[in-house]
Amino acid sequence: MQAELAGLECTIYAISTDNREQATEVKAKGLTFPIAYGATREHAEAMGAWWTDDHDGTIQPAEFLLGRGGTVLGSMYASGPVGRMGADEAVRLIQNRERRRLEQEQQRPPAG
Repeated sequence: MQAELAGLECTIYAISTDNREQATEVKAKGLTFPIAYGATREHAEAMGAWWTDDHDGTIQPAEFLLGRGGTVLGSMYASGPVGRMGADEAVRLIQNRERRRLEQEQQRPPAG
């Protein structure tokens, strides 16, 4: 759903506990968005994400939908590999949010 996300002016980023080589291997599988690597327990805590000591430490799934200005519009946290938001869900959420924003703007009286 890259075209839909691009049309909504969305940018995707990922963060991983992988090292640079591992992150590069994952990206080479066709991912088109930046992947930050080397995430630590401190990074997980800053995001409020669940940290597990399995596999020498890893961040469990945490997703954030940020609006203009960095406001968190939605988030999902999981304590295991289940619980990821699908791209189609993100597109619907953003489209609905934008529709409501435009409706609110149209209802406001003109400034002046």
